[in-house]
Amino acid sequence: MESVRGRWPRGNREERGWLRGAPPPWWVRVLPVLLLAAVGSATLITPHARDLGFLLGAIPPLAVLSYGPLTTGVLGVGVVAVLTLPVTHLNRPGDTDLLTVVFVAALSVFVSYVRSRRDAQLDTERAIGEAVQRAVLPPLPDRVGRVGCASHYRAAQDGTLVGGDFFDVRAGPYGVRAVLGDVQGHGLTAVATVVSLLGAFREAALDQPDLESVAARLDRRLAVDSADEGHAELFATALLLEFTDGAAVRVIACGHPPPVLVRPGAAREVGVVPAPPLGIGLLDVDPPKEVTVPLRPGDRLFLASDGVWEARDAAGAFYPLPERLTALAGTPSAELPGAVWADLVRRHYRVRDDATMLVLTPGATGARGAGGESDSARFLA
Repeated sequence: MESVRGRWPRGNREERGWLRGAPPPWWVRVLPVLLLAAVGSATLITPHARDLGFLLGAIPPLAVLSYGPLTTGVLGVGVVAVLTLPVTHLNRPGDTDLLTVVFVAALSVFVSYVRSRRDAQLDTERAIGEAVQRAVLPPLPDRVGRVGCASHYRAAQDGTLVGGDFFDVRAGPYGVRAVLGDVQGHGLTAVATVVSLLGAFREAALDQPDLESVAARLDRRLAVDSADEGHAELFATALLLEFTDGAAVRVIACGHPPPVLVRPGAAREVGVVPAPPLGIGLLDVDPPKEVTVPLRPGDRLFLASDGVWEARDAAGAFYPLPERLTALAGTPSAELPGAVWADLVRRHYRVRDDATMLVLTPGATGARGAGGESDSARFLA
C-alpha cells in the first residue's frame, strides 16, 4: 500500500482496522438486523424454532458496536416485541427472563450513547493530532526548482503519521538542497527532534554556502537539544545533497546509508566518504567530506532510511535494495517509491523501523504537483 506524503493513508480510519478506531465492517453492522430478522422469521414459520429465542438477547449488545443510541433502542424494542408477540411462539418467557432482556437492551442504549460521545471526542483529537503531524512534514511538491521529487513515508508506530525519519527538499541561493535522516528512536518520542532538525535544515539551506556548513548547523542543533534535555545520547544520521545544475550532485553522508544512483537498467550505491552521525560531538574532530557525483540525463537518486535497508526476510537476509532497484529501474520516478514498498511486501520482508524513500530526478520539468510548488521552488525558478 503506497504511503506518499500528501496522501497520509495511515491517518485514514478505514485502513486502521475496526478494532483500532475505524468503523466496523459491513457484516458487523448488518449482523444484529439480520439476526433479528432471521429469528423472527423462523419463529413465524414454525413453533419448533422457539429454541432460537436465546439469540435475541445478543442483538442489543451487538448493536452497540455499530449504531448510536437511537438505532440500538429501536433494535431493543424489536427484540422485546418478538419475545412478547403470540404469533412468534416466544411469548412464554418468565417475568425474570423478560426483565433481563429489557435491562440488557436499556443498558446497551446507555453504552451506545457513551461510546458515540467518546468516538466523537476521539475523532476530534485524532484530527488535531494528524493536522499537527502534517505540519511537521507537509506534502512534498512534485518538483522543487529543476529537481523532481517523489516520496514514501511509513511510520513504524501504529496510529502515527510521523516517526523518527525526516526529509525535505528546499531551493535557495546555493541550489536545490535535500536531506533525508533518521533520528534516534521512532514514534512520537522522536517527533520533537525531527521538528528541530527540519527547522535547522530549512534555515541552513538558505544561509550556509556549502553542505559541510549545513551539516555543522544540524549537528549544533542536536548538541544544544541534548544539553537542554540532559540526553547525552541524542543523535541522528543524515544524507545531504545539493544540486546546482543537472550535471552533478554533491553528497554528504553522516552515518547514513549512501544514496543509490538509478540509471536505465542499472543501479549502484554512490561512493561516499562516511562521516560520524550528527549530535555525537565528532563533526568538529572529523568534518564530513563532500563527494561530487557526475550525472547523466535521466539519472535519479534514490534515498532510503534504515527501515528499508535493514528490512529482513524469513532467513534474516537484508533487503538487496540496489539489486531490486536495478530490476525496477524502468519504473517512472513518481511510482518508484511505491513500487519498492510493494516489492518489500510481496517478498515478505519485515520492516521494523520507520520506512522512508525519496527519489530525486535532477533536470526534471513539468506541471506542478497537487500541492503546487513551494516558495523555495519559486525562488529558484
